[in-house]
Amino acid sequence: MKFFINLFSKPIEIPLTITSSNGFHLRPVAQFCHRAKSFPAKITASFQGRSVDAKNITSLLSLSLDKQDTVILKAQGKEAQQAIDSLQELFSNLMQKETEIQVVQKRASLYQRPSIEGDIIYQGIAIAPLYAFETTHTQEETTLSYREALAHSIDALEAMYLSKNDQSDATIYLAQKELLIALGERCHTLEALENTIAIECQQLKGSTLASKISDYQDILHQVQSALGYTTTLLLPQTPSILIADDLLPSHIALLTKSHIQGVILRHTSINSHTSILLRASAIPSLILDDAQLIPSEEVILDSYTGEVILHPSQEDKQKAKASQKIQQSKDALSYEKRFESTATKAGKTIQVFANVSDVASAKHAKQEGAEGIGLLRSEFLFQAIKPTLEAQTKAYQEIFALFEDITVRTIDVGGDKALPYIDIPVEKNPFLGVRGIRLCTTHPEIIQEQFHAIFLASQNRKSTHNLKIMFPMVSTVEEFNKAKTLAQHTAQKHHIDISHIDFGIMIEVPSVLFLIRDFDKVVDFYSIGTNDLTQYLFATERTHPLLKTDALSPVIFSAIQSILTQTTKPISICGELASNPQAIPPLITLGIKTLSVSSKMIARTKERVRSV
Repeated sequence: MKFFINLFSKPIEIPLTITSSNGFHLRPVAQFCHRAKSFPAKITASFQGRSVDAKNITSLLSLSLDKQDTVILKAQGKEAQQAIDSLQELFSNLMQKETEIQVVQKRASLYQRPSIEGDIIYQGIAIAPLYAFETTHTQEETTLSYREALAHSIDALEAMYLSKNDQSDATIYLAQKELLIALGERCHTLEALENTIAIECQQLKGSTLASKISDYQDILHQVQSALGYTTTLLLPQTPSILIADDLLPSHIALLTKSHIQGVILRHTSINSHTSILLRASAIPSLILDDAQLIPSEEVILDSYTGEVILHPSQEDKQKAKASQKIQQSKDALSYEKRFESTATKAGKTIQVFANVSDVASAKHAKQEGAEGIGLLRSEFLFQAIKPTLEAQTKAYQEIFALFEDITVRTIDVGGDKALPYIDIPVEKNPFLGVRGIRLCTTHPEIIQEQFHAIFLASQNRKSTHNLKIMFPMVSTVEEFNKAKTLAQHTAQKHHIDISHIDFGIMIEVPSVLFLIRDFDKVVDFYSIGTNDLTQYLFATERTHPLLKTDALSPVIFSAIQSILTQTTKPISICGELASNPQAIPPLITLGIKTLSVSSKMIARTKERVRSV
């Protein structure tokens, strides 16, 4: 009888209006469908007489929702109201986070010879011959079935998404994963997948969602590769400027390791995932619609002025090289000194550490001049498949071998960062729910195994510094004590000496500000996570478009000063404030001695400290 009532109960519906200038495109749609799937209710979206399954990414994308369009979201059946509430909140957050990609202002042209103007993807200068996009195709035998290749590709995209949990381009891989899952439900053979994607791409040409074509092609490439069909991008052996109609998002990582100095694309947009990744990789690039350019011809790509100079004169080349040299000098000045110790003009030494998210980023941080790891985000180990003790231990050992001073943050998942093997109910406000240290109560076995792996990895570590383990989202002394006791019991169970390990907390929950003296009796160190602390202090979501919070608000510095005056324990800052050029002088004045920043900000942060 209950089933009958749920099935035929009156549906709940609400209107959702697209406010983003980018429309309701692939990345937000993927996150929306991902959330919708977590509810048993039947959920549909209706627009202009069409009604589609809101759990199906391709169906929802087919509505081609643009700015100011209003879609009717309807839920019926079990947990219908919860689904509507959760999806309405998520949609609101997605629209707030979607900021329009601004057109970069062009500098005045410097050149004599004819040029072709385009749209700027990323600013820079390249002087080199043009190189035409070219690929080769090979086929090797494989034992994988189509279904296995599909599953392998989905897992690979999930791994890429989770490994980039601290980067803005991470949702690209989540979106591609959700898109592939939806296509896999419809297509039961490789041929069916190829045909479906060909049809979808043809329909997208010339539409507002045309930039999604490269994502369709990229996920097809993933599945084909798993089945032994390999498409290889041929790259030049000498400095060149690549010209192509478009690139797949997966191509961009290859370009960063090649002789490619710049990129010219004919058929893409500044909003495409390819463009986002070109910017993230700092590759000078332009969009030139249907430009007819001759391969092997030397040109100047100046994406400061937004043009390609054809048949440049010697004077044109000299001007371009002069501009290029000025920019390179600015970047190189701080980079050359990245391994030097960092002290202010008054001689106060400041340590600049790195925030890292996996083994590769830890190695990169070492190359960039990091003096230690101030925040090791351990979530990279906890992907779609639960990691083994051995896998965890091996990863920690590799990272521990790189630096003397390391702080490991225990797993910070739950709520908005779900894992398939951690069963946490969907929460209306995941930032105030089960996450971080609270997993010690709900899922102690996950934390215990992580402790075990860290302890094993640290046993043969040769360092004069104690290894630091840091708990996230701590709000009370009791929470810290419970987590530390769990760690101690784990060590005793496995007969491991942990006297060389310090235990501390992230200061990101405001209640801690009033409990410092109590915490001081039990913790060994603190790290201030200014991103979340600011969010919770002002009750304002960090990406909210209307309710802006001043990152340099006196309230933040007052909170930091309050912490410093109440404790003698070591304190570092690992939030974005640590690399803010305006924030560094007052932080040093207050008494902060350790800043932990992203790898790309290490050299710049050190140079800023030296100027104080």
